[in-house]
Amino acid sequence: MDLRLGIVPVPVAVIIAALAAAFVSLGHVPADLPMGIAVLALGGFACAEIGERIPGLRTLGFAAIFATFLPSWLVYAGLLPKPLTDAVAKFTDQSNILYLFIASIIVGSILGLDRRLLIQGFLKIIVPLAAGSLAALAVGCAVGVALGLGFGHTLFKIVVPIMAGGVGEGAIPLSVGYAQLSHMPQGGYFAEVLPSVMFGSLTAIVLAGGLNFLGKRAPQLTGEGRLQPGEHDVPLAGPAAEGQTPDLRTIGAAVVMVVTLYLLGALTQRLWDWPGPIVMLGLAVAIKLGRIASPALEAGAYANYRFFRANVTYPLLFAIGAAKTPWDKLLAAFTLPTLATIVATVAALMGTGFAVARLVGLYPIEAAIVNACHSGQGGTGDVAILTAANRMQLMPFAQIATRIAGAITVTLALIAFARFGR
Repeated sequence: MDLRLGIVPVPVAVIIAALAAAFVSLGHVPADLPMGIAVLALGGFACAEIGERIPGLRTLGFAAIFATFLPSWLVYAGLLPKPLTDAVAKFTDQSNILYLFIASIIVGSILGLDRRLLIQGFLKIIVPLAAGSLAALAVGCAVGVALGLGFGHTLFKIVVPIMAGGVGEGAIPLSVGYAQLSHMPQGGYFAEVLPSVMFGSLTAIVLAGGLNFLGKRAPQLTGEGRLQPGEHDVPLAGPAAEGQTPDLRTIGAAVVMVVTLYLLGALTQRLWDWPGPIVMLGLAVAIKLGRIASPALEAGAYANYRFFRANVTYPLLFAIGAAKTPWDKLLAAFTLPTLATIVATVAALMGTGFAVARLVGLYPIEAAIVNACHSGQGGTGDVAILTAANRMQLMPFAQIATRIAGAITVTLALIAFARFGR
């Protein structure tokens, strides 16, 4: 029982597989919480285990890559039974597990930061993000034009979608805007931009894993998850500072606080169309700076963050791969000019962040990883990129790169398309 696949004891894993097969044979797999926990835990940690055991590649974040893209291929190849994949998709959509995960990571990591440097980090990260976006725009368009893709196609169908903030916040609004402005079907535009979003995210995952490897060889380039020198990963007072573990009731109180902040963000998005995760992030920052939560409650939120990071990441990636990552759309990007343009765009975005980080007092590797999230597949991409880089505590800054920078990218792209793209 102490031999495990991730957190799942091997005998339990065998029983879960047998139970899933039995439910499939009955023609109906429950899409409820117990079945979701069992199937996603087994699938996520089994796929991650494969990625971690590939010689020479496990240091490049292949556990996250396999946990995300192997289930996508298994669905495409028909190797995962349809009743099982339908249950996973239904559970993922109805449970909102992705946003519970992101909420726990954002709130816990912010409340676990040194408040004296929190605002500095948010202000400083704007510089490598802006510089990286401009460099990615120039390099990506230059490579695409040189390879014969044309400036308009490269800009609006490849480079912009990569930095637009994912599928829901990027590819869909872009395709709807393109369709309205050109009076063409939205589905065609969506099919064109989606492969760039997905392969751009995959490229960022691989490069983030490479940066994690570089950080182990050159420790002077990284804060090991801290964005800037002097940061602390835990509150400056209270149980965490004293090396004590918060009690279970305090952790429970922190979980309720996290969920409440998420719901406040969701409500503002429903009422005024403000991005829910950004509202939640702002509330968490206000709580930290205003000392609204006690040190014990901050420690509880940080403990909840550590629990989700250790136990939920790979199951969540498995759900994302099986339910939200169509393999055929990813294959559509596999032409040499498109691949080269996508890789050049993401590399320029991350490389520029790495190069300018020292100018504003940030660690180069952490700044490059945050920039990588600007080319990720939305919140799902942030999870995969930060997992590959082993720097989940950067999630608050990743949300800035994904949500705010992505929204700015979509807005400017539609303005440009209205004038030049038609």
